[in-house]
Amino acid sequence: MMADDNKDIAGEEFRNGGRAIVATLAAHGVDTIFGIPGTHNLEFYRHLNGFGIRAITPRHEQGAGYGADGYFLVSGKPGVVITTSGPGLTNVITAAATAYAESRPMLILSPGVPTGMERADVGMLHETKDSSGALNRLLVSSQRTRTAEGAAQAVAEAFAMFSSSRPGPVHIEVPLDVLEGVWNGSVPTQIPGRRPGLDAHVISRAAEAVGSAARPFIVAGGGARRASAEVRAFAELLDAPVATTANGKGIVSEDHPLSLGSNVRFPSVQAESAAADVLIVLGSELADSDLWGGLIGAQTSAGIRDENSEQIVIRCDIDPDQLGKNLGGDILACADVGEFLTALRTELKQDMATATSAGSDDPNGSTTSAREQGATRSGAKRVADIRGSWGSDFDFESIGARVTRLVEQGAGSNVVVAGDSSQVTYDGSVHALNASTPDQLLYMPGFATLGYGIPAAIGAKLADNARPVTCILGDGAAMFSIQELMTASELGLGIPFVIVDNGGYAEIEAQMVDRSMEPFAVKLARPDFAALGQSMGGAGITIAEADIDEQLPAAVAEALARTVPTTIHITAGC
Repeated sequence: MMADDNKDIAGEEFRNGGRAIVATLAAHGVDTIFGIPGTHNLEFYRHLNGFGIRAITPRHEQGAGYGADGYFLVSGKPGVVITTSGPGLTNVITAAATAYAESRPMLILSPGVPTGMERADVGMLHETKDSSGALNRLLVSSQRTRTAEGAAQAVAEAFAMFSSSRPGPVHIEVPLDVLEGVWNGSVPTQIPGRRPGLDAHVISRAAEAVGSAARPFIVAGGGARRASAEVRAFAELLDAPVATTANGKGIVSEDHPLSLGSNVRFPSVQAESAAADVLIVLGSELADSDLWGGLIGAQTSAGIRDENSEQIVIRCDIDPDQLGKNLGGDILACADVGEFLTALRTELKQDMATATSAGSDDPNGSTTSAREQGATRSGAKRVADIRGSWGSDFDFESIGARVTRLVEQGAGSNVVVAGDSSQVTYDGSVHALNASTPDQLLYMPGFATLGYGIPAAIGAKLADNARPVTCILGDGAAMFSIQELMTASELGLGIPFVIVDNGGYAEIEAQMVDRSMEPFAVKLARPDFAALGQSMGGAGITIAEADIDEQLPAAVAEALARTVPTTIHITAGC
């Protein structure tokens, strides 16, 4: 069945390459794009209104990319960015590289030099040596299309990839003559996603291993985000603790008695993972950006298994190249996490039913499994014991942790918190936010880019305007994208932007001291953030660190009730 591209009847007179692409976006459910109009990309913009697609204009293309990422994390829909040629495209590269590092879908569309002018170096406006070639080395893929029909098909293929394999950013470059030229084709139909098939032998081996486990342990990463229900049900069936990476935060509600939260960096969590007889790793590469120099599983060093341990490691990931990273596995499932766990639970239940049936003929009447015979503590008791040691693992009274709890108090338990590569995020919100769903923390631990938080919060709020969305970040990170406060004001978004100001790059200053260096270039002049927020059409308030317990929750609640953003400037040790 052909997709209908006649929704925009008025646009038929401009049936060009831009229309081919926008019609294909609409056919794939796109209702929002992020980008800045420019001289060369106007034929994309011509058709957006006609197809019911809203255009969000940030103040910088990097903000467009981060906004698209925040939009995806809350809506579940791949973020779409339209840039102009040359600098518009190069401005978005850091955001696109972030999406690659965090395995998140993003589609970037840009015009390119006309056909036949590749590498001509004749001084055209925004001329770039090889945009597609450059991005192809940084992203999942980048292609320069030759026809309007090919460009539309490339969009359809990108969405098929997003739904069927490890997601990431895709760039499509459309030559100006193709973008503006005639389109005689039709909108391509959606391409069914083709995920890796389940291997029955792998399922059987995994069921045998976990069915006899006395001390199972589960680690869930970003690749398990859309399998939240399956991970929880699997953990409950095994009675196994679950720890997540930062990108997996909230896959299992952190109020659940089996949840250890997004705390795989904690020594107590890592020790429990090493002591497990069966370790199940779901959708994670077990990256050092999460582990902070530590190890998951029985290892002597990263990637080197402990020869004295009999631990069985089961790994599942939709990308086969992820299955051996940082920890070798004994049973490897290249599959979608949700589909794998569903099949594994079915096999386990069948095994349990068979064991129960066989036990009914046992003169001793015993149906106790090997796992139950070997278990000395319930999963909930193991979790409680581990949580009891966290006082030595992490400072829950740090400024980042305190601010996060107070923001949650003011905003409610379903709050979305956009973080940044700030101490208040990775030494605060990652561990202090009590997430119940996998969309509550917007963060990028792998690429760790500054400037993410403010535009990501905007994207999240656009995805769900009724939901409380906040942003907590440091003063250094805020200055990377502070201009996007104007975007939030223009859009009428009641987002509290909580800026914890410690006077510059305090962590880098501490690292200099640790290296016996005299700190320099890290103490920064800052604006009056509250006044700056007001000057951009929002509200602003300054709160001293000593007063946050009393004032911050109410300030957040009041900010969420406004139809403009509120800059909440917390002066911390400066």
